[in-house]
Formats: sequence, C-alpha cells, structure tokens
Amino acid sequence: MCGRYVSTRAPEDLVRHFRVTAWRPKEALAPSWNIAPTDRVWAVLERVPREDPEADATPRRELRPLRWGLVPSWAKDPRTGARLINARVETVHVKPAFRRAFARHRCLLPADGFYEWQRVEDAHTGRVRKQPWFIHPEDGGIMALAGLYAHWRDPHVPRDDDPAAWLTTCTIITTDATDAAGRVHPRMPLALDAEHYDAWLDPRCQDTGELRALLDTPAGGHLDARPVSPAVNDVRADGPELVAEAAP
Repeated sequence: MCGRYVSTRAPEDLVRHFRVTAWRPKEALAPSWNIAPTDRVWAVLERVPREDPEADATPRRELRPLRWGLVPSWAKDPRTGARLINARVETVHVKPAFRRAFARHRCLLPADGFYEWQRVEDAHTGRVRKQPWFIHPEDGGIMALAGLYAHWRDPHVPRDDDPAAWLTTCTIITTDATDAAGRVHPRMPLALDAEHYDAWLDPRCQDTGELRALLDTPAGGHLDARPVSPAVNDVRADGPELVAEAAP
C-alpha cells in the first residue's frame, strides 16, 4: 500500500522531465513532504484537446493537479475516492473500479519518495509501535508512479460547462516491494522507467496485454530507506524535516 508520499519538485522541472506540452501556471501546487489521500497532487497525462476531437488527433501531454483517491464515473458519492487511493497491479485490469481507467485514462504521478510504516517491538517494554520510513531513489531522481485517473460528474451541478460539475481524481498502482522497500513493507508503489512513459500515457494504446507488460517490473535503480520522525503520522505536518533521518 502507498498511503503517503512526497512531491516537492517545481512544476517547471516536471514539465522538462516529462516533456509536457501544456500546463497552467495558475494551477501550481505547493511542494509537499506529506501528501495524504484526498490531497491535490501533480499528474502527467495525455488527452486529445476538446477543441480538436478528431479520432486521429494527436494527444497532448499535460501537467495537471488531480485529487488523490479515484472516484469512478459511476460512483454515487465522491467520498468513494478515499477508499481507492491504490490499485493492485495484479487485478487493476479487471476490477470494476479501475478497468475502464486502465484501458483509457492512465497517468504518471511524480514523487520524490514515499512513506511506509513498520511494526516494531520495544525491547524494554514489549510494546509494539509503527516506525515510519522514508523510501526514495538513491540517486535522488524523480519517481514516476504509475497511476490511473477518472472524471466524475456531480449530478447536483446543472451545467456541464461549470468547472464545479467535474471532479478528476487518481489512484496509484502498487506491486510487491523490492529493494529497501521490501524490508519495511510487502507492497510499494510501482514506478515506470522513462523509456515506458510514452506507451503508458498514450490513450490510443488500449491493449491490456501490452499495458500489463509495462508493469511487470518496477523501474530500475536502487532504493534507500531511512527511519524518520513519527511527526509524519499527523497529516497536518509538512516540511523538509519530515524526511530527515531519525533514530529508529
């Protein structure tokens, strides 16, 4: 599972790294060292612009803020998203909540790293507590987490052209943990190699087999894990001190 992560890169850096062709500076998000479910997060996705709806039109790559926690188009209540922050790679293509998005609405969620919690027993008291760990690429690079997104229409807003009528949300695909993450927790978010960005984002690619082949193995590179302060347990906490190494 991935329940918290870190994303502090400037949007200009993300635009360059992911070769984004369209984004709105007015929608910029502040850096966050403690992203929690239902927060707004950066997402990279490709879509055909509404002003150019031809079937053979070239999708454009966008950087957009989405709400974390996928709300399927058929959901009756947007609060559904709080339970759908992750999608297991083993079943993402068949689960009713995710299969349509897997076929048509895929995205990448930029991250510096993510948090996991490990159950540890105090040698003196015998009490069990959860120790938070920050897991990130050793080289400090950007993690491109494989994700899905969906559009939800609010039935209480009468006009389609009202911005309040639409909610766009996302989820993170998870897989078996490897490297340092595996020592802390059995699951981890699945990151893609740069060579697979184009195929994953292309909405014209809808072959389930081809898409699942991109998710067989997490992105290469070594992960590092370090214990951090339990201050990260509070979703209201934020700041670079949350990822500083602390005594376990």
